[in-house]
Amino acid sequence: MCDIRYFKSAYHNYEVAEKLMQYYQSDELFLNDVAYNLQQCIEKTLKAFLECKGVTVPQTHSIRKLVDMSKNNGSVVEITDWVRENVYEIESWEADTRYNFDMVLQVERISVGLREVKGFLNMNYLKPVLDAKITDEVKKQLREKMPRNIEIRDDFEWNCYYSIFRKQLSVG
Repeated sequence: MCDIRYFKSAYHNYEVAEKLMQYYQSDELFLNDVAYNLQQCIEKTLKAFLECKGVTVPQTHSIRKLVDMSKNNGSVVEITDWVRENVYEIESWEADTRYNFDMVLQVERISVGLREVKGFLNMNYLKPVLDAKITDEVKKQLREKMPRNIEIRDDFEWNCYYSIFRKQLSVG
């Protein structure tokens, strides 16, 4: 079942990471929390797109596995080169940042991660401001693809549905 609350949760993790980074002042715990939230954002985004494709997603934190599943199951998620090239590092941000107190992250790598995850979200139209491609005609076509009982409450939700159905639209 496709539930866009997964996308909202993923975006929330990004926002938390962004805000925590503003408070980072050589405190490794803040940096660890930023990395953890970036990993969660990517993981949840990949899982959300798989769920929308009808794939039952296993309980896993493996970005590599989720990227492979996305590719093998026809998910419409766009995966950036940075995510592909850094899966093992991103995966380490999930457990190591919480349980390995000897782990030391580099602020430069986490800053790059913030920028790259934002690009990953933007590439998949997961942002709070309505994308310019979503015209009234596109909205009309989206409504025809979606179940009638779905109420779209904000621009983020329009962007989510556009991302899910964009390859099926004749405009946009």
